[in-house]
Amino acid sequence: MNGIELKTFNTFGIPAKAKELHFIKDEGELKDFYGLEANQYYILGSGSNILIVSDINAIILKNEIKGKEIIHEDDNHVIVRIGGGEVWHEFVLWTIEKGFSGIENLSLIPGTVGAAPVQNIGAYGVEMDELFVRCEGIHLQFGKAISMNKEACEFKYRDSIFKNSLKGKIFITRVHFKLNKKCVPRLDYGDIRKVLMTKNIVEPTASDISNAIIQIRKSKLPDPIVLGNAGSFFKNPIISKELFVQLNDRFPDIPHYEVNELKVKLPAGWLIEKCGWKGKREGDAGCHDKQALVLVNYNSASGDQILRFAHSIIDSVLLHFGICLEMEVNIWK
Repeated sequence: MNGIELKTFNTFGIPAKAKELHFIKDEGELKDFYGLEANQYYILGSGSNILIVSDINAIILKNEIKGKEIIHEDDNHVIVRIGGGEVWHEFVLWTIEKGFSGIENLSLIPGTVGAAPVQNIGAYGVEMDELFVRCEGIHLQFGKAISMNKEACEFKYRDSIFKNSLKGKIFITRVHFKLNKKCVPRLDYGDIRKVLMTKNIVEPTASDISNAIIQIRKSKLPDPIVLGNAGSFFKNPIISKELFVQLNDRFPDIPHYEVNELKVKLPAGWLIEKCGWKGKREGDAGCHDKQALVLVNYNSASGDQILRFAHSIIDSVLLHFGICLEMEVNIWK
């Protein structure tokens, strides 16, 4: 297909063109693209973590490889092998239905399973790399099947080797996760306990936790079908304890989460809101009125308009707090 319109393939709803679009349903369909340089194609999941600033003069390879299977289990754990084109939230619900636990805190995160290791997704106190075992994929330039364990993926906070030295080079076909057979609740982040208390749930199941998080996310985050967005636009900054002490003197109410003895994580949404951006709008680009971490396309904003709006926020937070926010969303220029 040529001259493909991408508006319906990105959750910001940005109109843009692509050279070609191919739906990849199994590994064999990738053979036609072996030997291409990374700039000749773009690997797309659900388009929920990309801001398109210009047309994509490349071949789009959309991951639609499906499949969910249990490949190993013992008394306490299971290892599951999941197709990279599976919808992440549907995978989470499948694990709960099967009686497994571990990723319920990652409920309702948009995107596909194959994109999860790229971004090293996380939410509500749980990071994907805690459960990750390995991923399978194809190195398109060399036409070679690969299998990478956790160490090889070089996971960091919202980061991985797939966003750095292997950026755009690996088509992730399947991902393996190690899950629990018994629910081990993780309730100390955000409003999870509060929501469970309103339902008089004292010993929550994985399903209870998932439902609570779905409720929280729906109350704060806009539906991209209704209002174009890519979820959290910025990473929560991790700063030194020394800088945090200085900021805490100025802002005693600053929320924070200790990473270790030397580092503290701050909620980017709080920083953005304190700078007056929450609910602010410039043309059709804006900052959501319920969650400052989310930038939105109210109707017909271009990718460039949203990007300029994002840079204005970055400049403002840097001036006010001395912290440089990093974008979590991938930018196609």
